[in-house]
Amino acid sequence: MFERYEAGEQAVLVHISFSDENNKEDLDELKLLVSSAGVNALDAITGSRKSPHARYFVGTGKAQEIADTVKTLQADVVIFNHALSPAQQRNLEAICECLVLDRTALILDIFAQRARTYEGKLQVELAQLRHLSTRLIRGWSHLDKQKGGVGMRGPGETQLESDRRLLSARIITIKSRLEKVAKQREQSRRSRQRNEVPTVSLVGYTNAGKSTLFNRITDAGVYAADQLFATLDPTLRKIEVEDVGTCILADTVGFIRHLPHDLVAAFKATLQETREATLLLHVVDCANEDYRGNIEEVQKVLDDIDAGEVPQLMVMNKIDTLQDVQPHIDFDDQGQPIRVWLSAQTGSGIELLFTALTTLLSGQMRALQLALPTQQGKLRALFYEMECVENESFAENGDCLLNIRLNNIDWKRLLKQQGKSLEGYIINTNEG
Repeated sequence: MFERYEAGEQAVLVHISFSDENNKEDLDELKLLVSSAGVNALDAITGSRKSPHARYFVGTGKAQEIADTVKTLQADVVIFNHALSPAQQRNLEAICECLVLDRTALILDIFAQRARTYEGKLQVELAQLRHLSTRLIRGWSHLDKQKGGVGMRGPGETQLESDRRLLSARIITIKSRLEKVAKQREQSRRSRQRNEVPTVSLVGYTNAGKSTLFNRITDAGVYAADQLFATLDPTLRKIEVEDVGTCILADTVGFIRHLPHDLVAAFKATLQETREATLLLHVVDCANEDYRGNIEEVQKVLDDIDAGEVPQLMVMNKIDTLQDVQPHIDFDDQGQPIRVWLSAQTGSGIELLFTALTTLLSGQMRALQLALPTQQGKLRALFYEMECVENESFAENGDCLLNIRLNNIDWKRLLKQQGKSLEGYIINTNEG
């Protein structure tokens, strides 16, 4: 649809250090991303600035240094460890005379390589098109404008306008297809909720060992590798937990610092598995020096997708790479498990994880009897929409008496949405 420089496998990396915490990135993480994309890093150019340069993101001198390095090493692509504006990307491509990618485009490319299912491919394409829509350039100069002579009159579009129209049409088509997939997922979730089947979702920073743990627990044979974003498509499997019964375990895509907003939006249906989970297993690579920072980044993404209130159990993985750390469980003041230390690679500590799951998953359902006044018809309809009404009757004063049964997470969300006044309608409650 438009002409761009062809991406090669030889790259020059650019990493700039900023004093602003919001702009800080990790050079080692960029190298892992590049390696995961199958690109060979020839050199890494570093520098420091107080703030990004408006024209080149880096200073004029640093931009020329990058261009000279590209020519000397005959690199095919320059990859920035930062988000570039469309204008900065075009200016850098002009001076370097090669393709320039930012961190967002690199992550999108890795996702495109990893997508295996129909839904995953649609989600990645949607994210790529959204990203590309802000970076359209007129590469076809011979079609820049259509002439007005005899036999040359056309719809009056420039090539840029035509590209935008095609992109918009494709985005609408993909959204429509993803909505159908989302409805199918929603039906499956509602069915599990009706049958009171708890869902446990694996979340965590990319390459924390989620898929390895998933395979260890379920023998699912999910692709697992020591690289970023090895897993993209969500996988669901049944597991048996003592005193709880059948549960659903979901393996999801890993998170990363400054996860592109286009990806978060495109993967909304997939991330819904996380939002609607009964419990989150937050897998942490405890051998990573910056594991505390990774935990904070994962929590930010969970808050963005409205999953911050879902109960979590921290799984401190890869203890086999540490010295003098044995499998064990950390408890809070109430005696509830908050962290499990284990190794998914060797299987050491897996039985402790199931012990913690038994403790946390038993008693997750809440049974309530509500007396709703006649003016709360919308609230009554909402409970029916959630398919949590067990029976209904009416009091002499006209109040609607509802017996409902739902999990604690959905009840907490209702309290947040409807306000604490909802608690005033409760006339009887039971948990478990």
